[in-house]
Amino acid sequence: RKSSMAQRGLLSAKWLSEKLRAGGLATGLRVLDASWYLPKQKRDARAEFKERHIPEAAFFDLDQCSDRTSPYDHMLPSADAFAQYVGKLGIDSRTHVVVYDGSDWGSFSAPRVWWMFRAFGHRDVSVLDGGLRNWIREGNPVSGEAPSLSPGPGEFRASLNSAWVKKYEQVLENVETKEFQVVDARSEGRFRGTEPEPREGTEPGHIPGSVNMPFYTFLTESGMEKNPEELRAMFQEKSVDLGKPVLVTCGSGVTACHIALAAFLCGKEDVMVFDGAWVEWFTRASPKSMLTEGGGEGKAL
Repeated sequence: RKSSMAQRGLLSAKWLSEKLRAGGLATGLRVLDASWYLPKQKRDARAEFKERHIPEAAFFDLDQCSDRTSPYDHMLPSADAFAQYVGKLGIDSRTHVVVYDGSDWGSFSAPRVWWMFRAFGHRDVSVLDGGLRNWIREGNPVSGEAPSLSPGPGEFRASLNSAWVKKYEQVLENVETKEFQVVDARSEGRFRGTEPEPREGTEPGHIPGSVNMPFYTFLTESGMEKNPEELRAMFQEKSVDLGKPVLVTCGSGVTACHIALAAFLCGKEDVMVFDGAWVEWFTRASPKSMLTEGGGEGKAL
């Protein structure tokens, strides 16, 4: 029987360091560095991983583990492709997966990989609270070595919970039906249309009817996740009812998963993601479906 630890969305650096000292890989634990950065950040996640990572961690490449045929960034891969990718990392259906990233925020892309595992039916997955930033701050070791114990390929069974993934057409329809609440994790300026999008050729703005909860507002200044009481208060303040359907979005579907993690920590397990996110919306929606205060094409608020 799995410990309830494995079902917890968030684990501390202390818990992980003790587990690794006790022979983590041998105990069915797998640590993944899921660092991913926007091009303008000029950081090479894979090169940084080679230089320093949590001992025994493997690198999870968000761009590789995606639907490479889509014109949009890191869209979900098929269940088979996901199973094959994580199987090669030595993960099977019994592995407890702990995900972190090296972002200065403390957490940036890790919640996306946490959500992906859950969307493909794997519940034993957690995010390392505070990420690599806090791991190092607490005095834990980092390594430039490959894992000493290379687990053989794991047999991972994946089946996508398609109810958790919304397509453009469904989000467009929802502008009228308001069947689910839409929460956007981008910064306030990008949401309102007053600061530029980081991707070439994409203007800022937001989906009509959506609310803004920037991903970094769920984190403390030291990069740790806020506690469930604070998170609940944040959702209430934005009039987001966690008892009703919630869809999350952002620029390309990565930081949206911070909202999914925060909701999970408040007891809501079934948050949906608009996988194409703002990039797809901007590419496909009519100007009247893009609300902005900036000078872009969209209709002013």
